[in-house]
Formats: sequence, C-alpha cells, structure tokens
Amino acid sequence: MSVHRRQFLRGLVTAAGAGSVGFGVEAQHVHPAPRPSGTALPRAAGPSGRVVTPDVPHLPWRLVDGVKEFHLVAEPVKTEFLPGRHVDVWGFNGHMPGPTIEIDEGDRVRFLVHNNLPEPFSMHWHGLEVPIEMDGGPGISQEPIAPGGAFTYEFTVDQHGTFFYHSHMAMQELMGMVGFFLVHPRRAATPRIDRDFGLIWQGWALLPNNTIPNTLAMEFNWLTMNGKAGPAATPMIVKRGERVRVRNVNLSMDHHPLHLHGNTFVVTGTEAGRIPDVQWQPGNTVLVGVAQARDFEFVASREGDWMLHCHLPHHMMNQMIPMVGPMVTQHGHGGHAPATPPAATTGLGQPDPTLVPGFPQDMAITMDEVVDKPETFGLRKGWTAGMMGMMTLIRVVSPSLFDQIAERRRALEGRPA
Repeated sequence: MSVHRRQFLRGLVTAAGAGSVGFGVEAQHVHPAPRPSGTALPRAAGPSGRVVTPDVPHLPWRLVDGVKEFHLVAEPVKTEFLPGRHVDVWGFNGHMPGPTIEIDEGDRVRFLVHNNLPEPFSMHWHGLEVPIEMDGGPGISQEPIAPGGAFTYEFTVDQHGTFFYHSHMAMQELMGMVGFFLVHPRRAATPRIDRDFGLIWQGWALLPNNTIPNTLAMEFNWLTMNGKAGPAATPMIVKRGERVRVRNVNLSMDHHPLHLHGNTFVVTGTEAGRIPDVQWQPGNTVLVGVAQARDFEFVASREGDWMLHCHLPHHMMNQMIPMVGPMVTQHGHGGHAPATPPAATTGLGQPDPTLVPGFPQDMAITMDEVVDKPETFGLRKGWTAGMMGMMTLIRVVSPSLFDQIAERRRALEGRPA
C-alpha cells in the first residue's frame, strides 16, 4: 500500500472533529432563497416505514381530504461520506439521498415540491405511471421550477414495487438528487418478508481539497450506499431464520455487480415491480445497471457478518483515480512504474516489507472506533480494515444479540425499552 495513500485516509479520520465548511453554492457565490414558509414536515405524520433504509430517514405525510400529502424541498446539503470527509451535495429536506417515501398501492398522493436551489429544477417519478403533466420532464411536461418557486405534483399510484424520485436535470442527479419511492401491494407478497431494506448506490468524483463533486468527471473515487462509504455505512441486522429482502437502486455513472457473501438469493423485483416467481433465478451476484432497481430475497439461515458489495475491484475501495489514492506512490509516478523500480520505503525512508516496488497496493486501515454505532456491536476487532468503498454488511445474528443491538439503539435514541 502506498504510504501517501495510508497517510491520506488517516488524515480524513483525524479530521472527523474538525469544523465544517460552507455549502458548495456559497463557494460559488450563489445564495439560495430561504426555505419557503409552510414547508416544515408535518407533525401528524403517517406510520413509520416498514422498509429500513440505513442512514436515510423516512418522509412524513399527513392526510388531507383523503390524500397523503408530502413536502419536499430541493436544497444544498452538507454531509459526510466517511467521518471527516465533508461533502457539499444537493438533496431534499436536508438529506442526501432524499428521505424515503413509503405508501400503499392505490394511494392518492400530493407532493408540494419547493426549489431552494440556485438554478431551475424539476422532479421525475422513476418507474411510476403518472399523467403526463406530472411526469417532470422539463420543457416537455412542465416548465422547470424556478429558484424560490414551487410545483405541486398529484397522482394516484396503481402499481407496487421499488421506485425512486430524482431531479430530471442531469448534473443535479450527479449532485445526489434521488430518493426511494416504495409502494407496498394491496396483498402482501409471498413468501412473507420479515426484514425489508433499501440501498441507493452512487459514485462521486472528488478532487483533492474539494468538497463539491465534479459532475463532468468520468472517473469516480468515492462510492456510497445511502450516502455513506464503507465502513461508515450502517450494517443491516436480521435474526437467524428470517426472510430478507434488499431493494437496490443505482443512480450513478457505472453499473454495479452486487455480490452477497455466504448466501444464495433470488431476484424478485425490478423498477417495474415484482417478477412472477416462476422467473426467479438463484444466484449470489446481480448486475444493477444505471437507473435500474433490483430486489433480491433470501432466507438468513446461517449466522454471520456477511459482506454485500459491488464486485468491481475499483469500487471496493475509495480514492481510485490517478491523482489521489493508491495509484500515487511515494515515488510520484502516478501509477506508472519507472524502468527500474526503486526500493519500497516507508514515509521515513526505511524499507517497508509490505510494499511491492512499482505496484499500487491494496490498503487496510482500521477505524472501528470512528464508525462505532449500535449496529456494529459484536463485530470482531479490526472489522473496518476490509470494508472500504461500496461495501456494507448484512449481519445474521442470534435472537439474543439482535435484542442487545436493539437495546443499544433505543438507548442512543433516548427511547424507552
């Protein structure tokens, strides 16, 4: 592993407690309009979500004359992909990805969408069959929503499955403007789902000392699930013997072959809804193309901390571009070995036996304490060293460990047992 690489990521962890910097739009000397009045999330909201979208909250709603009414504000968002790695993105209601929308088939819904961005914007409901005036194609079905403006979308949803909402301005998509739109069927799916999760997979180009993603790039050095890079992504916790569904949405510039360790699953859904069970095929890797959704299900029959990750090698770690990361060695050749590779050395000039001269090296950095949370309780020491980039965990645990993790989560949130 490159010494520069090692020092670079350690610097990110060290910076975890450092002060934050301003929104990207402010760095560009553009100040968005203040949040419009009347857009606070309703207090009398609908029931909590049935699908867990780790690190992403659900969007509350209130019932108004039989219509489920939601408020969405498109706005700049400051986040961290990894503790200490501050990023200026765009999202909804202070989150990126935007909060998860969860409804039932047959619901009439209304979305009061406000534009708090410094440029025009419109919303598209990906995979949903809506009237043309609600489709969100700028210049086709509506005029873009001007900065400080608003638009109301209203339609009835007669489908069910894994859908998503996103800006229909291309560069805004690459700034992070996407969120889940989950619709439950009138009749519950069979076999019964015990644990239901959702992950949005994204890629980013962040140059050194920059907090604003480069939306014109074709090389992507930060890879996230629900806005977090491994090992900061919150693990999914299930009990042994439960049937698990994982809903995956890809809104990035790369396709992702998603691989689950130690388990065989069946792909049961796409962005068009549930697949008839006669077409289910077993596997442990599914290719999720750009703008696609893929649901897979499996029975968690064996305990273990099972990795779920994109299997593209460059996506299994962060900082994989020539200008930063392991492609830059202490010799300064940008990944191109000299004719006679010099001896591998440490930053102090001493021989480093772990380095192979002339080759970019894999990295292993332990940051267990930095990303500690209830869902990581019970993981073996040093677990974070192999969990970089597009990598997370599905933890199949005993009922007793499940209860311990749940108790820790309640204590952290200040909820009664």
